[in-house]
Amino acid sequence: MNVGSHGKTPDDKGTAFVASIVKGIEPQDQIEAMLASQMAAVHMATMTFARRLAHCETIPQQDSAERAFNKLTRTFAAQVEALKKYRTGGQQPVTVKHVTVNEGGQAIVGNVSHGGAG
Repeated sequence: MNVGSHGKTPDDKGTAFVASIVKGIEPQDQIEAMLASQMAAVHMATMTFARRLAHCETIPQQDSAERAFNKLTRTFAAQVEALKKYRTGGQQPVTVKHVTVNEGGQAIVGNVSHGGAG
């Protein structure tokens, strides 16, 4: 609840924003709900450091804010990828748009799965 708050006490507006992020991700189970909550928290932290980076007055402040901002944006991208991978079961769909079969060749039309050795 404090993720969306700017101070130590919960902020209704910030909490509603974080809840809208989680709702927008449309989690299908508890794992996705936890990941969505983490994504919302990382997003909020990212925006905090983006503001800090825009208002730095010294090089050390700028370096510190830039490092945190960079790590947070990379973390968010990894979380998006993790959610995508979790939802697809790690499978990457492959669609063949065009197939050429030469004279004497054979083609199979339909779903083909490889059963492995056996």
